[in-house]
Amino acid sequence: MRTTAFLVVALFAFCLAACSNSAPLPPRAALLNHDGAAALAAGDLATAEARFALAIEYSPRFVEAYVILGNVELKRGNLDLARRHYTKARDLNSDLPAPHHALGLLADERDLGGEAEKHYRMAIKVDPGFLAARTNLARRLYKRRAFDDACEQFLRLTELDAGDLSGWTGLVETFLRLGREGEADDALARAREHLGDVTELRLLVARQMLRRGVYAEAEDELAPLTSDLDHARQGAAWGWIAVARFGRGDCAGALRAAREAILIDRADPVAAHVVKETGGCR
Repeated sequence: MRTTAFLVVALFAFCLAACSNSAPLPPRAALLNHDGAAALAAGDLATAEARFALAIEYSPRFVEAYVILGNVELKRGNLDLARRHYTKARDLNSDLPAPHHALGLLADERDLGGEAEKHYRMAIKVDPGFLAARTNLARRLYKRRAFDDACEQFLRLTELDAGDLSGWTGLVETFLRLGREGEADDALARAREHLGDVTELRLLVARQMLRRGVYAEAEDELAPLTSDLDHARQGAAWGWIAVARFGRGDCAGALRAAREAILIDRADPVAAHVVKETGGCR
């Protein structure tokens, strides 16, 4: 996943406020940092760069500014420059989790899984409650099929923050990969207690129904999600509707649903599998 890690980057600038420097920060540097974060969030990279660079002029040991300046270069694709900023931040204060996490994001962008995991683990060692690093470590472990280790990290995420959706969905998916369906069902029930019926959990509920062969009910659960504003969730709903229709013997209907999913995401693996299984309904 080229930038599942970037899901964290968009919010990353705003969570750095918790990482304070040991020396008092000049008010002008703090203001520039705040305004730079706003420019970055708005996608104005040039303004963001200028503001963070000025913040560093006012406070040369401003770790957070170096990290976010690295984020600016990461978004531009200037990976070597991003690494220099992140490394500078880490060298200024290795007892903060943010620089280690940022180096993990950079390694992730280069698809250097082992290096990314090392940096994420270092961020967690510095601060076990740094959720972004634990989330990305769990995702990396899942991607390389280290499901037992991924399960442990996702479980810890749910303990650290029961309102974190990615922890719950990751935990359910990992339990399913491990063949621990009862625990997956229990985790899904607990997730719904904490978060309600958000779309991602409704998709998991529908898949739970599909595993039990309750195909019509699963399609009823999925149908409203085909109008979701998020295209990824919309495509996933169509893909699983294709599975539901195929499960009850509606080959033509399954193929139509699979094609809807592929229109949204040409690489949808669920829809592709249904198309292969239907054989074009010949």
